[in-house]
Amino acid sequence: MSSSLPGPRRAPALGKRAFATTWWGQAWVTALEDSTLDAGRLARGRTYARKGMVGPITVAPGQVKAAVQGSRPRPYRSSVHLPVLTTPQWGTLLDTIAARAGHLAALLDDEMPAELVDDARQADIPLLPQPTELDPECSCPDWGYPCKHAAALCYAIATTIDTDPFVLFALRGRGREEVFAQLRARRTAAQETTAPPAPAGIPATAAYAHWAEHTPRLPELPEPAAHAAALPVAPPPGAGLTTADLEHLMTDAAARAAQILTGDTTSLHLTQHQDAVRIAASTPGPEWFHHLIQNTGTKPTAFARLTRAWRHGGPTGLTVAEQPHTPDPAVMTAARTALTAALTEMTDSPVHLRAWRNRLTLTDHGIQLRLGPDARWYPCLQDEGGEWWPAAPADADPVAALTAAWSQNGE
Repeated sequence: MSSSLPGPRRAPALGKRAFATTWWGQAWVTALEDSTLDAGRLARGRTYARKGMVGPITVAPGQVKAAVQGSRPRPYRSSVHLPVLTTPQWGTLLDTIAARAGHLAALLDDEMPAELVDDARQADIPLLPQPTELDPECSCPDWGYPCKHAAALCYAIATTIDTDPFVLFALRGRGREEVFAQLRARRTAAQETTAPPAPAGIPATAAYAHWAEHTPRLPELPEPAAHAAALPVAPPPGAGLTTADLEHLMTDAAARAAQILTGDTTSLHLTQHQDAVRIAASTPGPEWFHHLIQNTGTKPTAFARLTRAWRHGGPTGLTVAEQPHTPDPAVMTAARTALTAALTEMTDSPVHLRAWRNRLTLTDHGIQLRLGPDARWYPCLQDEGGEWWPAAPADADPVAALTAAWSQNGE
């Protein structure tokens, strides 16, 4: 298990303690500086680290290593060794973390809780390095302990430890993923130990039958009021709403709530555009109609046509008015055959019945039938401008829908 860290990276420029800002990063620097009395070599190591002379750092269990550029063209191979924890020590450390939720929460936030280090120390687990544990090594001829190259490596890794305390865990023998995997395993085992035995249960069909027999019936819904209760106070000035506006909205909301309680949830899935058409179809008055047209950005004639579609067919009628679709050809063929037979009896003149997608059109009479997604036929009449207007409620029988449009057209 090893990982490479990006490099070379310049460390902070000022102060020997500037390589780490967290207390655990500073603990690493303190362990380094307390391991020697050679202040000169430490100072040179800090300079090397600040100048970015430490190459990519590799962290492995028990050691951190990197190439450090010195005075010679070829960089030196420097490393620092740290004793790894034994398997029993790791077990104690993981139990210590799992015992307190705060320890795990801090580690998930990439923080080293001081309480965890204290708890580990009391259990005789050295998580943070001690000065006597750091063992530097370098290929340079310098006899210093540590030499300036190994010192530079220690200062450089301190910056990384500052942002990722799991580097300390990796140096002690186990990385982030392994630590969290073993903590999860401990938590699962604890839950299985403490969880009560699952009940034997009963078959789902029997449970449903029991529920259906013993569930009390809901009370009958009251008839919705024709008018909402009067508002106790007037709307605030500048709100753009009148008392009548709010009372109309209250009435509308009550009617929708009653509709939803009956199981009809179609109004819950309307777009803003569709809901504006729904409100307009409830005849709130010409002023509201005008405002709805303005706020939706729809042309007045088109909005009026959609409002009529809603009155005749609700949200499905709106869909039929706006979105043609391609139904089953066999359904369209059967409807065309039935309409042709009916028209032969209704008129002596030749019948021109044109089919396009879900629409059957009597071009000579300005009548069109549209098949909706609910398998019902929606009759429409053509105005002088060539626009199609919904003419009557939908019917599952295309001939009945034709008859309704025919009577509306004065045929």
